[in-house]
Amino acid sequence: MKKLKISNLFLWIAIITIIQSCSDDFTDETTAYRIDSETYFNSEQDYYDALIGAYDLLQSTYLNVLLGEIASDNTVAGGESATDVIGFQQIDKMTHTEVNSNLQDIWDWMFAGVNRANYILEFKDKTDFEGKEQIIAEARFLRAYYNFELVKWFGAIPLKIDARFNVGDETSLPRSSTEEVYALIEEDLIFASENLATIAPQVGRATEGAALALLGKVYLFQDKFDQAATTLENVINAGTYDLVADYDTIFESEGENGIESVFEVQYSDAEGAGFECLQCSEGNVAVGFNGIRTYSGPTYDSGFSFNVPTQEVVDAFEEGDLRKDVAILDIEAWAAETGATYVEGHNHTGYYNRKYIARQGDLNTGDQNLTNPNNYRAIRYADVLLMAAEANSRKSSANYAVAQLYLNRVRSRAGLADITLTGTPLVDAIYAERRVELVGEGHRFFDLVRTGRAAAEISGFSTGKNEVFPIPVEEIEFANGNWDQNTGY
Repeated sequence: MKKLKISNLFLWIAIITIIQSCSDDFTDETTAYRIDSETYFNSEQDYYDALIGAYDLLQSTYLNVLLGEIASDNTVAGGESATDVIGFQQIDKMTHTEVNSNLQDIWDWMFAGVNRANYILEFKDKTDFEGKEQIIAEARFLRAYYNFELVKWFGAIPLKIDARFNVGDETSLPRSSTEEVYALIEEDLIFASENLATIAPQVGRATEGAALALLGKVYLFQDKFDQAATTLENVINAGTYDLVADYDTIFESEGENGIESVFEVQYSDAEGAGFECLQCSEGNVAVGFNGIRTYSGPTYDSGFSFNVPTQEVVDAFEEGDLRKDVAILDIEAWAAETGATYVEGHNHTGYYNRKYIARQGDLNTGDQNLTNPNNYRAIRYADVLLMAAEANSRKSSANYAVAQLYLNRVRSRAGLADITLTGTPLVDAIYAERRVELVGEGHRFFDLVRTGRAAAEISGFSTGKNEVFPIPVEEIEFANGNWDQNTGY
Protein backbone atom coordinates (compact mmCIF):
# COMPACT_ATOMS: atom_id res chain seq x y z
CA MET A 1 0.00 0.00 0.00
CA LYS A 2 1.04 3.58 -0.59
CA LYS A 3 3.02 5.04 2.30
CA LEU A 4 2.86 8.72 3.18
CA LYS A 5 4.89 10.13 6.04
CA ILE A 6 4.08 13.28 7.94
CA SER A 7 7.62 14.47 7.25
CA ASN A 8 6.96 14.60 3.52
CA LEU A 9 3.26 15.41 3.47
CA PHE A 10 3.85 18.98 2.35
CA LEU A 11 5.97 17.85 -0.60
CA TRP A 12 3.31 15.39 -1.68
CA ILE A 13 0.49 17.91 -1.44
CA ALA A 14 2.51 20.38 -3.47
CA ILE A 15 2.86 18.12 -6.48
CA ILE A 16 -0.18 15.88 -6.35
CA THR A 17 -2.23 15.48 -9.48
CA ILE A 18 -5.81 14.42 -8.90
CA ILE A 19 -7.85 12.85 -11.67
CA GLN A 20 -11.50 12.25 -10.84
CA SER A 21 -14.15 10.39 -12.82
CA CYS A 22 -17.26 12.08 -14.16
CA SER A 23 -20.46 11.80 -12.12
CA ASP A 24 -23.15 13.89 -10.50
CA ASP A 25 -21.45 13.59 -7.12
CA PHE A 26 -19.12 16.34 -5.99
CA THR A 27 -16.01 14.22 -5.42
CA ASP A 28 -16.52 12.36 -8.69
CA GLU A 29 -16.38 15.36 -11.02
CA THR A 30 -13.87 15.43 -13.84
CA THR A 31 -10.97 17.42 -12.43
CA ALA A 32 -7.33 17.51 -13.40
CA TYR A 33 -5.07 19.97 -11.72
CA ARG A 34 -1.59 20.40 -10.37
CA ILE A 35 -0.87 22.35 -7.24
CA ASP A 36 2.37 24.26 -7.66
CA SER A 37 2.97 25.82 -4.27
CA GLU A 38 2.38 29.57 -3.97
CA THR A 39 1.54 30.05 -7.66
CA TYR A 40 -1.82 28.45 -6.94
CA PHE A 41 -5.06 29.89 -5.48
CA ASN A 42 -5.33 32.69 -8.03
CA SER A 43 -8.92 31.96 -9.02
CA GLU A 44 -12.20 30.58 -7.75
CA GLN A 45 -11.55 27.42 -9.77
CA ASP A 46 -8.25 26.86 -7.97
CA TYR A 47 -10.00 26.92 -4.58
CA TYR A 48 -12.79 24.70 -5.87
CA ASP A 49 -10.36 22.12 -7.29
CA ALA A 50 -8.31 22.11 -4.09
CA LEU A 51 -11.53 21.53 -2.13
CA ILE A 52 -12.29 18.46 -4.24
CA GLY A 53 -8.82 17.22 -3.31
CA ALA A 54 -9.57 17.76 0.37
CA TYR A 55 -12.79 15.76 0.09
CA ASP A 56 -11.02 12.98 -1.79
CA LEU A 57 -9.27 11.61 1.33
CA LEU A 58 -12.67 10.84 2.86
CA GLN A 59 -12.78 7.82 0.56
CA SER A 60 -9.85 6.27 2.43
CA THR A 61 -11.91 6.21 5.66
CA TYR A 62 -13.25 2.84 4.55
CA LEU A 63 -10.35 1.48 6.63
CA ASN A 64 -11.42 3.43 9.73
CA VAL A 65 -14.90 1.92 9.39
CA LEU A 66 -13.62 -1.64 8.96
CA LEU A 67 -11.29 -1.46 11.93
CA GLY A 68 -13.81 0.38 14.09
CA GLU A 69 -15.87 -2.81 13.90
CA ILE A 70 -13.03 -5.36 14.00
CA ALA A 71 -11.53 -3.74 17.11
CA SER A 72 -14.88 -4.04 18.87
CA ASP A 73 -16.97 -6.99 20.02
CA ASN A 74 -19.23 -6.73 16.97
CA THR A 75 -17.03 -8.59 14.51
CA VAL A 76 -13.90 -10.68 14.13
CA ALA A 77 -11.19 -10.10 11.56
CA GLY A 78 -11.97 -13.04 9.28
CA GLY A 79 -10.21 -13.21 5.91
CA GLU A 80 -8.64 -16.27 4.33
CA SER A 81 -6.35 -17.27 7.18
CA ALA A 82 -4.90 -16.16 10.51
CA THR A 83 -2.18 -14.25 8.62
CA ASP A 84 -4.42 -12.61 6.02
CA VAL A 85 -3.88 -8.85 6.53
CA ILE A 86 -1.99 -9.44 9.74
CA GLY A 87 -2.69 -5.91 10.97
CA PHE A 88 -6.42 -6.66 11.02
CA GLN A 89 -5.82 -9.88 12.92
CA GLN A 90 -3.70 -8.14 15.54
CA ILE A 91 -6.22 -5.35 16.11
CA ASP A 92 -8.98 -7.94 16.44
CA LYS A 93 -7.03 -9.66 19.23
CA MET A 94 -5.76 -6.40 20.78
CA THR A 95 -2.18 -7.57 20.18
CA HIS A 96 -1.30 -4.75 17.80
CA THR A 97 1.94 -2.84 18.27
CA GLU A 98 3.46 0.31 16.82
CA VAL A 99 4.48 -1.81 13.80
CA ASN A 100 1.16 -2.15 11.99
CA SER A 101 0.76 -1.11 8.37
CA ASN A 102 -2.99 -0.56 8.68
CA LEU A 103 -2.61 1.86 11.58
CA GLN A 104 0.14 3.55 9.57
CA ASP A 105 -2.35 3.97 6.72
CA ILE A 106 -4.95 5.59 8.96
CA TRP A 107 -2.31 7.99 10.30
CA ASP A 108 -1.01 8.78 6.80
CA TRP A 109 -4.35 9.22 5.11
CA MET A 110 -6.00 11.29 7.83
CA PHE A 111 -2.99 13.60 8.04
CA ALA A 112 -3.07 13.89 4.26
CA GLY A 113 -6.67 15.07 4.60
CA VAL A 114 -5.71 17.59 7.28
CA ASN A 115 -2.89 18.89 5.13
CA ARG A 116 -5.08 19.32 2.06
CA ALA A 117 -7.59 21.30 4.12
CA ASN A 118 -4.81 23.33 5.72
CA TYR A 119 -3.37 24.16 2.32
CA ILE A 120 -6.62 25.88 1.37
CA LEU A 121 -6.77 27.65 4.72
CA GLU A 122 -3.16 28.81 4.47
CA PHE A 123 -4.14 30.80 1.38
CA LYS A 124 -7.70 31.63 2.37
CA ASP A 125 -7.08 35.38 2.02
CA LYS A 126 -5.13 35.30 -1.25
CA THR A 127 -7.98 35.72 -3.73
CA ASP A 128 -11.50 37.05 -3.18
CA PHE A 129 -14.61 35.84 -5.00
CA GLU A 130 -18.28 35.45 -4.26
CA GLY A 131 -19.00 32.29 -2.29
CA LYS A 132 -15.48 31.82 -0.92
CA GLU A 133 -16.79 31.66 2.66
CA GLN A 134 -18.60 28.43 1.75
CA ILE A 135 -15.37 26.85 0.53
CA ILE A 136 -13.46 27.98 3.61
CA ALA A 137 -16.22 26.59 5.82
CA GLU A 138 -16.06 23.25 4.02
CA ALA A 139 -12.28 23.15 4.41
CA ARG A 140 -12.69 23.71 8.14
CA PHE A 141 -15.38 21.02 8.33
CA LEU A 142 -13.03 18.57 6.61
CA ARG A 143 -10.09 19.49 8.84
CA ALA A 144 -12.32 18.84 11.84
CA TYR A 145 -13.48 15.52 10.37
CA TYR A 146 -9.92 14.28 9.80
CA ASN A 147 -8.62 15.59 13.13
CA PHE A 148 -11.53 13.91 14.91
CA GLU A 149 -10.55 10.61 13.34
CA LEU A 150 -6.94 11.14 14.38
CA VAL A 151 -7.72 12.03 18.00
CA LYS A 152 -10.10 9.06 18.29
CA TRP A 153 -7.48 6.66 17.02
CA PHE A 154 -4.25 8.10 18.40
CA GLY A 155 -5.07 10.62 21.13
CA ALA A 156 -2.68 13.58 21.28
CA ILE A 157 -1.44 14.58 17.81
CA PRO A 158 0.64 17.39 16.30
CA LEU A 159 -1.44 20.32 15.08
CA LYS A 160 -0.85 22.89 12.38
CA ILE A 161 -3.43 25.66 12.10
CA ASP A 162 -3.98 27.22 8.67
CA ALA A 163 -0.57 26.07 7.48
CA ARG A 164 0.96 23.02 5.90
CA PHE A 165 3.24 20.61 7.67
CA ASN A 166 6.86 21.22 6.70
CA VAL A 167 10.04 19.18 6.82
CA GLY A 168 11.37 19.42 10.36
CA ASP A 169 7.97 19.84 11.99
CA GLU A 170 8.12 16.30 13.26
CA THR A 171 11.18 17.14 15.33
CA SER A 172 9.92 20.50 16.61
CA LEU A 173 6.11 20.38 16.83
CA PRO A 174 4.82 18.83 20.04
CA ARG A 175 1.89 16.47 20.16
CA SER A 176 -0.93 18.77 21.20
CA SER A 177 -3.06 17.50 24.07
CA THR A 178 -6.39 15.88 23.31
CA GLU A 179 -8.02 18.93 24.91
CA GLU A 180 -6.25 21.22 22.45
CA VAL A 181 -7.18 19.00 19.52
CA TYR A 182 -10.82 18.93 20.53
CA ALA A 183 -10.81 22.71 21.02
CA LEU A 184 -9.66 23.22 17.41
CA ILE A 185 -12.23 20.72 16.16
CA GLU A 186 -14.98 22.58 18.02
CA GLU A 187 -13.83 25.94 16.62
CA ASP A 188 -13.78 24.56 13.09
CA LEU A 189 -17.23 23.00 13.35
CA ILE A 190 -18.81 26.07 14.95
CA PHE A 191 -17.41 28.20 12.11
CA ALA A 192 -18.57 25.64 9.55
CA SER A 193 -22.08 25.45 11.00
CA GLU A 194 -22.41 29.23 10.84
CA ASN A 195 -21.22 29.51 7.24
CA LEU A 196 -22.37 26.36 5.43
CA ALA A 197 -25.58 26.12 3.46
CA THR A 198 -28.58 24.20 4.80
CA ILE A 199 -28.81 22.32 1.50
CA ALA A 200 -25.54 21.32 -0.12
CA PRO A 201 -24.75 23.12 -3.40
CA GLN A 202 -23.77 19.71 -4.79
CA VAL A 203 -24.41 16.17 -3.62
CA GLY A 204 -21.75 15.07 -1.18
CA ARG A 205 -20.69 18.48 0.12
CA ALA A 206 -20.94 19.37 3.80
CA THR A 207 -23.92 21.28 5.15
CA GLU A 208 -24.84 23.21 8.26
CA GLY A 209 -26.59 20.09 9.57
CA ALA A 210 -23.54 17.91 9.00
CA ALA A 211 -21.33 20.37 10.90
CA LEU A 212 -23.78 20.56 13.82
CA ALA A 213 -24.22 16.79 13.96
CA LEU A 214 -20.47 16.22 14.02
CA LEU A 215 -20.07 18.96 16.63
CA GLY A 216 -22.70 17.27 18.80
CA LYS A 217 -20.79 14.01 18.48
CA VAL A 218 -17.52 15.74 19.41
CA TYR A 219 -19.19 17.14 22.53
CA LEU A 220 -20.51 13.68 23.39
CA PHE A 221 -17.01 12.20 23.14
CA GLN A 222 -15.86 14.71 25.75
CA ASP A 223 -18.82 14.10 28.09
CA LYS A 224 -20.08 17.63 27.40
CA PHE A 225 -23.65 16.41 27.54
CA ASP A 226 -25.39 19.77 27.93
CA GLN A 227 -23.69 21.18 24.84
CA ALA A 228 -24.25 17.94 22.95
CA ALA A 229 -27.98 17.92 23.72
CA THR A 230 -28.45 21.53 22.59
CA THR A 231 -26.42 21.10 19.41
CA LEU A 232 -28.02 17.82 18.34
CA GLU A 233 -31.50 19.15 19.04
CA ASN A 234 -30.74 22.03 16.67
CA VAL A 235 -30.25 19.40 13.95
CA ILE A 236 -33.46 17.61 14.93
CA ASN A 237 -35.56 20.77 15.17
CA ALA A 238 -34.36 22.12 11.82
CA GLY A 239 -36.64 19.65 10.06
CA THR A 240 -34.12 18.99 7.30
CA TYR A 241 -33.73 15.27 8.04
CA ASP A 242 -35.99 12.39 8.95
CA LEU A 243 -35.98 8.62 9.33
CA VAL A 244 -36.82 6.76 6.15
CA ALA A 245 -39.80 4.46 6.59
CA ASP A 246 -38.03 1.29 5.47
CA TYR A 247 -34.68 0.58 7.11
CA ASP A 248 -33.90 -1.89 4.32
CA THR A 249 -33.66 0.86 1.71
CA ILE A 250 -30.94 2.89 3.45
CA PHE A 251 -27.99 0.78 2.34
CA GLU A 252 -29.09 0.05 -1.22
CA SER A 253 -27.93 2.24 -4.12
CA GLU A 254 -31.29 3.96 -4.38
CA GLY A 255 -31.04 4.93 -0.71
CA GLU A 256 -27.90 7.01 -1.11
CA ASN A 257 -28.01 10.66 -0.07
CA GLY A 258 -31.58 10.33 1.16
CA ILE A 259 -33.48 12.24 3.80
CA GLU A 260 -31.85 10.23 6.61
CA SER A 261 -28.35 10.98 5.41
CA VAL A 262 -26.77 13.88 7.27
CA PHE A 263 -23.37 13.25 5.70
CA GLU A 264 -22.17 10.59 3.27
CA VAL A 265 -18.75 9.72 1.92
CA GLN A 266 -19.22 9.55 -1.85
CA TYR A 267 -17.81 6.64 -3.84
CA SER A 268 -17.82 5.76 -7.52
CA ASP A 269 -16.89 2.79 -9.70
CA ALA A 270 -13.93 4.53 -11.32
CA GLU A 271 -10.98 2.30 -12.07
CA GLY A 272 -7.46 2.97 -10.90
CA ALA A 273 -7.11 0.97 -7.68
CA GLY A 274 -4.91 -2.00 -6.99
CA PHE A 275 -3.74 -3.77 -3.87
CA GLU A 276 -0.49 -1.84 -4.09
CA CYS A 277 -2.48 1.39 -3.66
CA LEU A 278 -5.88 0.89 -2.06
CA GLN A 279 -6.04 4.59 -1.21
CA CYS A 280 -6.10 5.26 -4.96
CA SER A 281 -9.55 3.70 -5.28
CA GLU A 282 -12.56 5.89 -5.89
CA GLY A 283 -14.69 2.96 -4.69
CA ASN A 284 -15.61 1.70 -1.23
CA VAL A 285 -12.91 -0.92 -0.64
CA ALA A 286 -14.62 -2.09 2.56
CA VAL A 287 -17.46 -3.58 0.51
CA GLY A 288 -15.15 -6.08 -1.15
CA PHE A 289 -13.32 -6.81 2.08
CA ASN A 290 -16.66 -7.55 3.79
CA GLY A 291 -17.90 -9.78 0.98
CA ILE A 292 -18.74 -13.48 0.92
CA ARG A 293 -15.71 -15.63 0.11
CA THR A 294 -15.88 -17.40 -3.29
CA TYR A 295 -19.61 -16.78 -3.51
CA SER A 296 -21.82 -18.08 -6.31
CA GLY A 297 -25.53 -17.42 -6.15
CA PRO A 298 -28.19 -14.72 -6.40
CA THR A 299 -28.26 -11.12 -5.15
CA TYR A 300 -24.70 -10.75 -3.84
CA ASP A 301 -21.16 -10.74 -5.23
CA SER A 302 -18.15 -12.42 -3.68
CA GLY A 303 -15.43 -10.84 -1.57
CA PHE A 304 -12.74 -11.53 1.01
CA SER A 305 -14.77 -12.48 4.14
CA PHE A 306 -13.25 -9.96 6.53
CA ASN A 307 -15.11 -8.20 9.35
CA VAL A 308 -17.62 -10.98 10.02
CA PRO A 309 -20.29 -10.42 12.70
CA THR A 310 -20.18 -12.46 15.90
CA GLN A 311 -22.98 -14.56 17.31
CA GLU A 312 -23.05 -12.15 20.23
CA VAL A 313 -24.07 -9.17 18.12
CA VAL A 314 -26.63 -11.27 16.24
CA ASP A 315 -28.15 -12.24 19.57
CA ALA A 316 -28.22 -8.58 20.65
CA PHE A 317 -31.23 -7.97 18.38
CA GLU A 318 -34.57 -8.28 20.14
CA GLU A 319 -37.18 -10.71 18.88
CA GLY A 320 -39.04 -9.13 15.97
CA ASP A 321 -36.43 -6.44 15.26
CA LEU A 322 -36.88 -5.59 11.57
CA ARG A 323 -33.26 -4.46 11.29
CA LYS A 324 -31.70 -7.85 11.96
CA ASP A 325 -32.04 -9.34 8.49
CA VAL A 326 -31.03 -6.04 6.91
CA ALA A 327 -27.85 -5.71 8.96
CA ILE A 328 -26.84 -9.38 9.17
CA LEU A 329 -26.73 -11.97 6.39
CA ASP A 330 -27.02 -15.52 7.73
CA ILE A 331 -25.06 -17.14 4.93
CA GLU A 332 -25.87 -20.69 5.94
CA ALA A 333 -29.61 -20.03 5.94
CA TRP A 334 -29.28 -18.09 2.69
CA ALA A 335 -27.39 -20.93 1.01
CA ALA A 336 -30.01 -23.45 2.16
CA GLU A 337 -32.77 -21.21 0.80
CA THR A 338 -31.23 -20.31 -2.57
CA GLY A 339 -28.66 -22.99 -3.36
CA ALA A 340 -25.85 -20.45 -3.21
CA THR A 341 -22.34 -21.73 -2.57
CA TYR A 342 -19.42 -20.14 -0.77
CA VAL A 343 -16.16 -21.00 0.99
CA GLU A 344 -15.76 -20.57 4.72
CA GLY A 345 -13.05 -18.10 5.62
CA HIS A 346 -10.97 -17.73 8.75
CA ASN A 347 -13.02 -17.12 11.91
CA HIS A 348 -16.16 -18.18 10.02
CA THR A 349 -19.18 -17.27 12.12
CA GLY A 350 -21.88 -17.93 9.56
CA TYR A 351 -22.68 -14.21 9.26
CA TYR A 352 -21.79 -11.27 7.02
CA ASN A 353 -22.22 -7.50 7.29
CA ARG A 354 -25.11 -7.22 4.84
CA LYS A 355 -25.16 -3.41 4.89
CA TYR A 356 -21.83 -3.20 3.12
CA ILE A 357 -21.38 -6.26 0.92
CA ALA A 358 -21.49 -6.10 -2.87
CA ARG A 359 -24.79 -6.56 -4.65
CA GLN A 360 -25.08 -7.94 -8.15
CA GLY A 361 -25.91 -5.08 -10.47
CA ASP A 362 -23.67 -2.58 -8.72
CA LEU A 363 -22.16 -0.42 -11.46
CA ASN A 364 -18.57 -1.60 -11.37
CA THR A 365 -16.29 -0.83 -14.30
CA GLY A 366 -13.22 -2.07 -12.46
CA ASP A 367 -12.47 -4.69 -9.82
CA GLN A 368 -15.75 -5.27 -7.97
CA ASN A 369 -13.82 -5.74 -4.73
CA LEU A 370 -11.95 -2.44 -4.97
CA THR A 371 -14.20 -0.05 -6.86
CA ASN A 372 -17.64 -0.60 -5.39
CA PRO A 373 -19.75 2.59 -5.59
CA ASN A 374 -21.67 2.02 -2.34
CA ASN A 375 -21.47 5.26 -0.30
CA TYR A 376 -20.61 5.19 3.39
CA ARG A 377 -23.42 6.73 5.44
CA ALA A 378 -21.07 8.53 7.82
CA ILE A 379 -23.71 10.38 9.86
CA ARG A 380 -27.30 9.14 9.79
CA TYR A 381 -30.28 10.87 11.33
CA ALA A 382 -30.91 7.78 13.47
CA ASP A 383 -27.43 8.27 14.94
CA VAL A 384 -28.28 11.92 15.66
CA LEU A 385 -31.47 10.86 17.47
CA LEU A 386 -29.63 8.28 19.57
CA MET A 387 -26.82 10.69 20.42
CA ALA A 388 -29.41 13.29 21.42
CA ALA A 389 -31.19 10.67 23.54
CA GLU A 390 -27.95 9.83 25.31
CA ALA A 391 -27.03 13.48 25.84
CA ASN A 392 -30.46 14.26 27.31
CA SER A 393 -30.30 11.28 29.64
CA ARG A 394 -26.79 12.15 30.86
CA LYS A 395 -26.77 15.97 31.00
CA SER A 396 -26.69 17.94 34.26
CA SER A 397 -30.48 18.14 34.43
CA ALA A 398 -31.51 14.95 32.70
CA ASN A 399 -34.60 15.09 30.49
CA TYR A 400 -35.71 11.48 30.38
CA ALA A 401 -38.94 12.24 28.53
CA VAL A 402 -37.06 13.76 25.60
CA ALA A 403 -34.48 10.97 25.67
CA GLN A 404 -37.27 8.39 25.52
CA LEU A 405 -38.91 10.24 22.64
CA TYR A 406 -35.77 10.17 20.49
CA LEU A 407 -34.94 6.58 21.41
CA ASN A 408 -38.45 5.36 20.68
CA ARG A 409 -38.53 7.00 17.26
CA VAL A 410 -35.66 4.71 16.28
CA ARG A 411 -37.21 1.68 17.96
CA SER A 412 -40.61 2.27 16.38
CA ARG A 413 -39.18 2.02 12.88
CA ALA A 414 -37.59 -1.27 13.89
CA GLY A 415 -40.99 -2.60 14.95
CA LEU A 416 -40.15 -2.57 18.67
CA ALA A 417 -42.12 -1.42 21.69
CA ASP A 418 -41.48 1.91 23.38
CA ILE A 419 -39.13 2.12 26.34
CA THR A 420 -40.27 3.97 29.47
CA LEU A 421 -37.14 3.52 31.57
CA THR A 422 -35.32 6.34 33.33
CA GLY A 423 -31.89 6.81 34.90
CA THR A 424 -29.11 4.30 34.31
CA PRO A 425 -31.45 1.66 32.80
CA LEU A 426 -32.45 4.19 30.14
CA VAL A 427 -28.83 5.01 29.36
CA ASP A 428 -28.08 1.29 29.05
CA ALA A 429 -31.06 0.88 26.72
CA ILE A 430 -29.71 3.69 24.52
CA TYR A 431 -26.31 2.00 24.39
CA ALA A 432 -27.97 -1.27 23.39
CA GLU A 433 -29.97 0.49 20.71
CA ARG A 434 -26.89 2.16 19.27
CA ARG A 435 -25.26 -1.22 18.91
CA VAL A 436 -28.00 -2.82 16.82
CA GLU A 437 -28.99 0.30 14.88
CA LEU A 438 -25.41 1.10 13.84
CA VAL A 439 -23.84 -2.37 13.64
CA GLY A 440 -21.41 -2.63 10.74
CA GLU A 441 -20.96 1.12 10.46
CA GLY A 442 -17.70 1.50 12.39
CA HIS A 443 -18.89 3.19 15.59
CA ARG A 444 -18.90 0.41 18.17
CA PHE A 445 -15.27 0.43 19.38
CA PHE A 446 -15.29 4.17 20.02
CA ASP A 447 -18.69 4.03 21.71
CA LEU A 448 -17.33 1.43 24.11
CA VAL A 449 -14.17 3.43 24.81
CA ARG A 450 -15.85 6.79 25.39
CA THR A 451 -18.42 5.25 27.78
CA GLY A 452 -15.84 3.24 29.75
CA ARG A 453 -17.24 -0.16 28.79
CA ALA A 454 -14.49 -1.41 26.49
CA ALA A 455 -12.57 -3.52 29.02
CA ALA A 456 -15.73 -5.40 29.99
CA GLU A 457 -16.81 -6.08 26.40
CA ILE A 458 -13.65 -6.49 24.29
CA SER A 459 -11.48 -9.53 24.82
CA GLY A 460 -7.85 -8.58 25.39
CA PHE A 461 -8.56 -4.89 26.00
CA SER A 462 -6.21 -3.33 28.56
CA THR A 463 -7.46 -0.30 30.47
CA GLY A 464 -5.01 2.57 30.30
CA LYS A 465 -3.58 1.32 27.01
CA ASN A 466 -6.08 0.25 24.38
CA GLU A 467 -8.30 3.33 24.54
CA VAL A 468 -6.05 4.64 21.76
CA PHE A 469 -3.76 3.00 19.24
CA PRO A 470 0.02 3.37 19.02
CA ILE A 471 1.69 6.10 17.02
CA PRO A 472 3.27 4.27 14.04
CA VAL A 473 6.88 3.44 14.74
CA GLU A 474 8.16 5.31 11.69
CA GLU A 475 6.58 8.51 12.94
CA ILE A 476 8.25 8.09 16.34
CA GLU A 477 11.56 7.50 14.59
CA PHE A 478 11.13 10.56 12.36
CA ALA A 479 10.34 12.65 15.43
CA ASN A 480 13.78 11.78 16.82
CA GLY A 481 12.73 11.85 20.46
CA ASN A 482 10.25 14.72 20.09
CA TRP A 483 7.16 12.51 20.52
CA ASP A 484 6.61 9.90 23.20
CA GLN A 485 4.77 6.72 22.31
CA ASN A 486 1.28 6.19 23.72
CA THR A 487 1.19 4.46 27.09
CA GLY A 488 1.63 0.70 27.01
CA TYR A 489 3.05 0.42 23.50
